[in-house]
Amino acid sequence: MFLIGAVHASILGLTKPSDQQSGQPKASAVGAHPSPSPSYMLVVSVSVASAKIPVNQLSGGAMGTWDIHPFDNDTAADFANDLDDADMLEREALIRRVLVRAADSKDYLEAPEAEEAVAAAALVAAQCSDTEPADIPYGPEEPIPTLSADLRSLAVEALDRVVADESELSELWEGAEGGRAWERSIGQLRQVLDPAPQAQGDALFAI
Repeated sequence: MFLIGAVHASILGLTKPSDQQSGQPKASAVGAHPSPSPSYMLVVSVSVASAKIPVNQLSGGAMGTWDIHPFDNDTAADFANDLDDADMLEREALIRRVLVRAADSKDYLEAPEAEEAVAAAALVAAQCSDTEPADIPYGPEEPIPTLSADLRSLAVEALDRVVADESELSELWEGAEGGRAWERSIGQLRQVLDPAPQAQGDALFAI
């Protein structure tokens, strides 16, 4: 269970229940389990990497953005609501459609489409573990079904498009407060979806 914390916490904004303060909203369910994983709950403090940055100092991202995490903006929050309103069997199709739209974009990628793609990629990444699916702050409250394995490569393509040229979201974060942390978070999210192969020397050392 703690593997999720080590790999995903800095990307998805997770914390252990012992760190949870009373009165905080519950974490969202992003796996096939109707109740959130007991190991990690929602943290609502705003953070960029390891440093705390007040919300009003975040100058990057589109309008309605309060932090760097996948669901820390109004567009992604609306996407989470759409998933909650959809039938259980339709939720994967919604995630796939958002990822395909970004990954296949040949023209200028608008910020809302990019924000939805990052949020969808985070939902896929939350299931990239042998343990319980991770809980994502501000994400869907209703459970996400076990997603098809091919969505991982599609999510990687979508993330690559978000940070490529002709992407409004990337332009908005470039040079802005929290911009470097946002870029790192996208890179870390991509690493979860498509882990780099272990170097041969490391593998021999491990043996």
